[in-house]
Amino acid sequence: MKNPFRLLLCLTAALTAGCATQKLSVPHASDASEHAKRPVPLLLISIDAYRHDYIDRGLSPTLAMLANTGVRAASMQPSFPSLTFPNHYTIVTGLRPDHHGVVNNMMTDPVLGSFSMGNRKAVSDGRWWAQGTPIWETADAHGLRTATMFWPGTEADIHGHHPDEWKPFDIQETADQRVDQVLAWFDRPADGRPDFTTLYFDAVDHAGHEFGPDSVQVNNALRETDAAIARLVQGLKQRGLFERMNMIVLSDHGMAAVAPSHLIVIDKLLPLDEVEMVATGVLAGFNPKNQSTDAMMKFAAIERTMARPQQHMQCWDKTRVPARFIYGHNPRVPQLLCLADAGWHITTASKLAEKKPNLGEHGYDNSTPAMQALFVAHGPAFRVDAKVDAFPNVDVYPLMTHLLGIPPAANDGDYDAVKDMLKPSAR
Repeated sequence: MKNPFRLLLCLTAALTAGCATQKLSVPHASDASEHAKRPVPLLLISIDAYRHDYIDRGLSPTLAMLANTGVRAASMQPSFPSLTFPNHYTIVTGLRPDHHGVVNNMMTDPVLGSFSMGNRKAVSDGRWWAQGTPIWETADAHGLRTATMFWPGTEADIHGHHPDEWKPFDIQETADQRVDQVLAWFDRPADGRPDFTTLYFDAVDHAGHEFGPDSVQVNNALRETDAAIARLVQGLKQRGLFERMNMIVLSDHGMAAVAPSHLIVIDKLLPLDEVEMVATGVLAGFNPKNQSTDAMMKFAAIERTMARPQQHMQCWDKTRVPARFIYGHNPRVPQLLCLADAGWHITTASKLAEKKPNLGEHGYDNSTPAMQALFVAHGPAFRVDAKVDAFPNVDVYPLMTHLLGIPPAANDGDYDAVKDMLKPSAR
């Protein structure tokens, strides 16, 4: 890790609940706001699965305008695994998934049970998210107002706290409706407007999964999402806010094409009735069925078999995951992990019978070119027409806390790695 404090903080991770951060003891907003100088507003926008090179297709003119009059990174590396919930929470905590505890879109916890993106009860349970301190919690504690138009974690009472404004995720809410809600928040009197706001778009991700990253449908989703951002920019200009607001537009990961025949049917390689299957997909996870001696011995034999060279995937005991992934110490990480090669998908015979396989996937090795994410920034703090080198997404968090003028919680990021994208006066 870059941050030695984080390294010290995480020494006991494997024996406890991962690298949890402590809730800050700071004045409540009502106490701090009287003497706190409000910063330039910050708007964080996520376009789920917008691969770093999609912008070069010429289908995102508004995004290209923001890049040309602001900062564009060559790419941004997601954290491992390159999945939606883990990386969205990494961006707002500055912690790797192994440290903030949201280790997969599907996971289990010995106390909390099972978690999945579609499980509303689990998603809104703050205990799943409590190993990290999201930026809206710290911002609110320092007298700033926060509003989130969808973001993983915002539906939960993390440490007993929500953003000041938040909405339960509704996939039916259109991109324009999401933009209009954000603009409505900005229509409030100056002292009631949010200082930190998030906005989330998911059409590019859905099209990429169903039709593949090179499809007409993805191109259409790129156009539609850019049109929504154009609506946002126009709305900000009408309100006199566009040049007075810092904007970061990014994605959580990229997308890789998967041929229909590139499937690994895991039932053919291990006995599913002798394991607890935690997750399938690009990163499959399995635990012993129970803690009995017989079950543990069977699982150990399965692990030895799966650790041998496999076609189109690699499998490890969680203690032997390659160190560069920074993954495997959190108790929520399954004991046996199988990672598909880029362009392949791990499934079961029963799932194949229920649903046709996706033509696009993510979750692969986070160094894979197709997994690299977008990063564009624009506003009074950022340089103009600046190109910066690729950097890991944990560095976005200390950048944002710097822009908001609030102290960062313990994190894995490195502000020095990204400060040069700012104008000298803003560093």
